[in-house]
Amino acid sequence: MVRRKLHFRNSSLRDFASPDGAPTTASDYRIYPTYRRTATGTFTGDLKVVRTTDDRVIFPYDGAPMIGPFETALEAREAAARKGAELVAADLLNPEP
Repeated sequence: MVRRKLHFRNSSLRDFASPDGAPTTASDYRIYPTYRRTATGTFTGDLKVVRTTDDRVIFPYDGAPMIGPFETALEAREAAARKGAELVAADLLNPEP
């Protein structure tokens, strides 16, 4: 039996980014908010923010603060989404190299 290898096209988000490489709008970022349940039964927000122009991960970073705790999963996810929007706005004003 021969197992064929699957070949996938590189689906980098850079294809959708601005041509000069500098972020210009919020659409140059991807925000992935979610939540985690803690051992005590509360929820914390979990977030990943990626700048698509250079595929740089803006959040989380070393020493990043915890988002929460919250009583419900919905609150935790909404707080993570708000934090992501704040980070995008801040990075648009002063992009990291």
